[in-house]
Amino acid sequence: MAKLYLWDWSILENEGAKFENLIASHLLKFVDFFQDSQGQRISLHYLRDTQGREVDFLVTVDDKPWFAVETKAEDENIANLLYFGERLKIPFLYQVVLKSGIDYFKNGVRIVSADKFLTGLI
Repeated sequence: MAKLYLWDWSILENEGAKFENLIASHLLKFVDFFQDSQGQRISLHYLRDTQGREVDFLVTVDDKPWFAVETKAEDENIANLLYFGERLKIPFLYQVVLKSGIDYFKNGVRIVSADKFLTGLI
């Protein structure tokens, strides 16, 4: 099942979908910047397996996992990040949450506020 992201995510009424689209837009800008300015083979994906487990975003460089991002408005369940991180050997795992003032590690996953996460991107 494919996912659809909108350029104008502000029209979405569902806060979770709006938040996920916001992060998607910024990750796409980040990937485009590195493609255009550095000539890197970097791309943005999402992960889903046949069991329905999914992670919102995977960024790869030269077709190898670099980092994965899961967006959550409040929930801090990191099971899917851990599952894919272990199987695909993803070096960096992030769960980006809407609430401000969050930044800690849990089982190798960095749980961080969107405002802080986005300051690290282009």
